Amino acid sequence: MSLIIAIPAMLFALVLLVAVVKLNPFLAFIVVSIFGGLALGISSENISKAIQKGIGDMMGSILIVICVGAMIGKLVAESGAAQVISDKIMQLFGEKYITWGLVSTGFIIGIPLFYNVGFVLVIPIIFTLVYKYKLPAVYVGLPMMAALSVAHGFLPPHPAPTALVTIFKASLGKTLLYGFLVAIPAAVIAGPLFAQTLKKIKPIGSLPSFTISALPDKLPSVAISFFSALLPVLLLAITSACLLFKSDSVLAKVSRFISDSSILMIVTLLIVTISLGINQGKSVATIMKYYEAGVKDIAMIVLIIAGAGALKEILLQTGASNQIGIYFQSLAINPLILAWLISASIRVCLGSATVAGLTTAGIVAPMLGSFIVDPCLMVLSIGAGSLMFSHVNDPGFWMFKEYFNISLKDTFKSWSLMESIVSIVGLIGVLVINYCIS
Repeated sequence: MSLIIAIPAMLFALVLLVAVVKLNPFLAFIVVSIFGGLALGISSENISKAIQKGIGDMMGSILIVICVGAMIGKLVAESGAAQVISDKIMQLFGEKYITWGLVSTGFIIGIPLFYNVGFVLVIPIIFTLVYKYKLPAVYVGLPMMAALSVAHGFLPPHPAPTALVTIFKASLGKTLLYGFLVAIPAAVIAGPLFAQTLKKIKPIGSLPSFTISALPDKLPSVAISFFSALLPVLLLAITSACLLFKSDSVLAKVSRFISDSSILMIVTLLIVTISLGINQGKSVATIMKYYEAGVKDIAMIVLIIAGAGALKEILLQTGASNQIGIYFQSLAINPLILAWLISASIRVCLGSATVAGLTTAGIVAPMLGSFIVDPCLMVLSIGAGSLMFSHVNDPGFWMFKEYFNISLKDTFKSWSLMESIVSIVGLIGVLVINYCIS
């Protein structure tokens, strides 16, 4: 079967299995990989080997980063550090600039916290401010949600960006740097600026009553809270700066070792275990329970990423790079825009940003060699596309609607449009960086 026919057919089958049959995305990836491999001429005995290799390659490179990231995020939440950060930022910005304070808070705590955990954690903070200042809930809440979404789509160690860095063999440090350059304007435009247009959106009934969960008796200091939440970014910045020294120097060798994504996250975990755990009077047993819970929260995401690795390997073993690369080159379209379009289309069809990003990577990765493009920007372009127009097939859409108790129409006007703004501004940012470095 021709790849130009087979790949759209595989995409359609994936959408059908997830969106219509309601099959778990991990199982859908495996089923499509098996039948796709058979259709593309891979022998039956080699399909199993290809799937195992794809899963093994993917998990071998990102499992530590994602699981350790989940542990760190859980400790940031359970120690009260996220609440300390939020309180301090809101104190600095005050009521007049409340939306700017919220987008800043969402961005900082969104770096270590996975999206679903962050979403649930910030809801009580948002409604506490809504009641305190008597402001429209959507106007107050959307900036923080925009910041969480941006971190989820663009910044490692979140699952999809981390997996994409691995798939495209991109530099983690450079991807994070470019990610910040893209994420900050996207969060500002989709958050505080866009929220100004939403002040008239009102709930269709009473707002839910939220109280902030009981915090530990001993909270970490402001300095320790910020330090711990931003430690992965700080370590990457320091090691990247140290690599500017002579490559054979001891400092450069140590920096190269620590800058490896897995080692960097383990070093971060060890430091955070002390700063937010042991130094706050928590026993090692209690900290380990937090870590176990954190990993359980992202177990299914890990499996979905593994399934995407299987599909990528099937496509690689078919020699997809030649046929697909030649075909898309004939379209004379910027590969970054092409990747964004594919990712955005899958996102609209399936609803899951993670599945959209990983599926697109499986399609685009084999033909990356045919294009002259920075792999870090390809990661961000796909990430931007994966956030496009969240609607009724996305659990985040319904979480936002129900928490803020607004109509479907207003959810589209606020949440869906916010996600679309993040996606489009993200793509524009990627293209601007590409223009500047090319």
